[in-house]
Amino acid sequence: MDTKNSYLEGQVLIAMPTMQDPRFEKSVIYLCSHSADGAMGLIVNKPLTNMSFPELLEQIGITPSDHSRNIRVQFGGPVETERGFVMHSADYRHEGTVALSEDLSLTATVDILKDIAEGGGPRQALIALGYAGWAPGQLEAEIQANGWLHAPAVPSLIFSDGGEEKWHQALASIGIDPLTISADAGHA
Repeated sequence: MDTKNSYLEGQVLIAMPTMQDPRFEKSVIYLCSHSADGAMGLIVNKPLTNMSFPELLEQIGITPSDHSRNIRVQFGGPVETERGFVMHSADYRHEGTVALSEDLSLTATVDILKDIAEGGGPRQALIALGYAGWAPGQLEAEIQANGWLHAPAVPSLIFSDGGEEKWHQALASIGIDPLTISADAGHA
């Protein structure tokens, strides 16, 4: 078995309807990295209701210009929730930007927030506070235990609005109706 191809980096994880952990219930997670060392991803469908982009800018001392866009701030996951990540279209490059795929990049420096606040920055973006992380073998065990499905990552899904609707869209992208999913692995 080719282990490189067994990793899911660059795909999305879709929480099964039976997900017991409320932090991940009906989550869609973009996997930024996945290897023998573990996995790291950002939840892309849990908008924060207690933090807007202007409020985030204010907290870090950035004054938006009249040309500033308002982008969504997401709960990115339960690890290091004070740390911010900007997942964005690949049309923006700055020192510290990491290409995730041909279409997606990740920047975790304040420079991208300043650029967006001034009306520049990437064409599409979302901010994630915190991230989801798995120790070596942990994600594989959760998938084996029927906790997650995975699907190709599509920028239109990543950057679309919505919370639970995005979960339904992710399932539909692989031809699955959540009402037809069994709670038991290997049973229909």
